[in-house]
Amino acid sequence: MRIKKTLIGISAVLLMIVACKTNPFTGEKNLNFVSNDQLFPSSFEQYNQFLDSAEVVRNTQASQMVKNVGQEIVTAAQRYLNANGYQGFMQDFEWEFNLVRDDQVNAFAMPGGKVVVYTGILDVTQDRTGLAVVMAHEIAHALADHGAQRMSAAQLQQLGAVAGSVALSGKSTQTQQIFAQAYGLGTQVGVMLPFSRSHEAEADRIGLTLMAIAGYNPDEAADLWRRMAAQSNGQAPPEFLSTHPSNQTRIENLTEWAPEAKAEAEKYGVTSF
Repeated sequence: MRIKKTLIGISAVLLMIVACKTNPFTGEKNLNFVSNDQLFPSSFEQYNQFLDSAEVVRNTQASQMVKNVGQEIVTAAQRYLNANGYQGFMQDFEWEFNLVRDDQVNAFAMPGGKVVVYTGILDVTQDRTGLAVVMAHEIAHALADHGAQRMSAAQLQQLGAVAGSVALSGKSTQTQQIFAQAYGLGTQVGVMLPFSRSHEAEADRIGLTLMAIAGYNPDEAADLWRRMAAQSNGQAPPEFLSTHPSNQTRIENLTEWAPEAKAEAEKYGVTSF
């Protein structure tokens, strides 16, 4: 039993040591042991299945705007990556941008560059710059490998549950049940939700830089989230129980980060918006 517990502990440590990937936008090493070869094909398949079941808007001014803005943000990302020594970083990505008819005020990106914007969010974005805020945020999620990081963290969470169960295998059934309940709540609130909130904040910050390099004014990102807050009528869970920062936290962060996004864009000759 002691050997088994030791092996589980060693496995977890080794995973954390060897399974790191550098984020090209922050320079930080992030936990990630899911390769593009493993993740992207299934992501592309799921995206196509989603499109088959959705009402994709084609050949309209709005759908073309989604495609154009998405490509502008990707071009900005390529400029940034090339300038910072990450040539070839996007070689496995297959970018695709689709507008789907749905009243949800939402958009999402899947690993590998597959992006969906719902028509319901267009009333909030209002114009091309507002759309750039949303799409730059979603593209940032894909480029920062947030999907792979969440999968990696979930696998470690499962490993932790196994280790705890092994450690308590000689205890009473009641003790084991208490552990299972406490571990589930503790890791969800204490680890997984903050982990997701950190991803949202990171995507906001990276997205500001990308939209600025693409020529869009990052000052307008905070205005978009003011409209988001007004649209939601304050209907949101407490921040510590949410996978997203609160609207107010987001607005404050975006306001603070906008000047640095402008300064970064200036390095690429973008001085007016």
